[in-house]
Amino acid sequence: MTNPLFSILIAQYNNGKYFQDCYKSIMAQIYDHWEVIIVDDGSTDDSVAVMKEIIGNDARFKIEINSENKGCGFTKRKCAELATGEICAFLDPDDVITPDALSVMVDEHAKHPEASMIYSKPFWCDEYLNIQSERKSQQVENGVSDFFDLDGYLFAFLSYKNDFYHKTEGINSYLQRAIDKDLVLKLYETGPAFLKDKAMYKYRIHPNGISTNRNQDKAYFWYWVTIMDAAKRRNLNIEDLFIEKALQSRREVSLEKEIAAYNKSIIFKVLRKLGLFKLFVN
Repeated sequence: MTNPLFSILIAQYNNGKYFQDCYKSIMAQIYDHWEVIIVDDGSTDDSVAVMKEIIGNDARFKIEINSENKGCGFTKRKCAELATGEICAFLDPDDVITPDALSVMVDEHAKHPEASMIYSKPFWCDEYLNIQSERKSQQVENGVSDFFDLDGYLFAFLSYKNDFYHKTEGINSYLQRAIDKDLVLKLYETGPAFLKDKAMYKYRIHPNGISTNRNQDKAYFWYWVTIMDAAKRRNLNIEDLFIEKALQSRREVSLEKEIAAYNKSIIFKVLRKLGLFKLFVN
């Protein structure tokens, strides 16, 4: 694989206000043989106009617009279908990558021609891209039939070989969330995944983000849809796994809510004011 074309895939909906940072990070790449595929999912604001103004007449950027809002699964699948590069990676329009991100990924794919994907780890950032922390990761075990990446190690920045993607049935266009989970589980079935233990992706956390707290319950549902789909492809029964992981998680969430409610209760406030809380809990 000599000087491969790298396809940066951007599925976007009403995120034009953040695109300037994303664009600058792409233009700052050390590796310069790339294309950018942007698919807009029927934005209701001026995002497309904003992005077109930023991009100008740069032919390396291609913008497609869905005729109506189709959802994240449909839009990301379309991105993948339009990609012509040998290596592909999704980048959210409100996030950025470090200047060496593409270069590092190209080198890693050259080292591992058998790999379906190379993954790394992100920085968690605030709305203004100030780094808050660096996510930990580790090398996953390859070739395991019941591997579902429950720990979420297969994460951004993640790139894959287009040839391996075309060995799969492609991203499930029905999915509203957990599309990245669907993608990595399908890629895992076609070839090994290797970790590059380096943070190269700045993940912006802001009120309008799809991964914020108010969307977590919905995301959890779609997360298990992708796992069940993977189990079906692999002819596995995951009933026990679901009971162990999903229901346990729900119980933990319920307990956290009960504790939070108690902490706000009148009796807790009275006991604390009287200095009796330590005696009470002991």
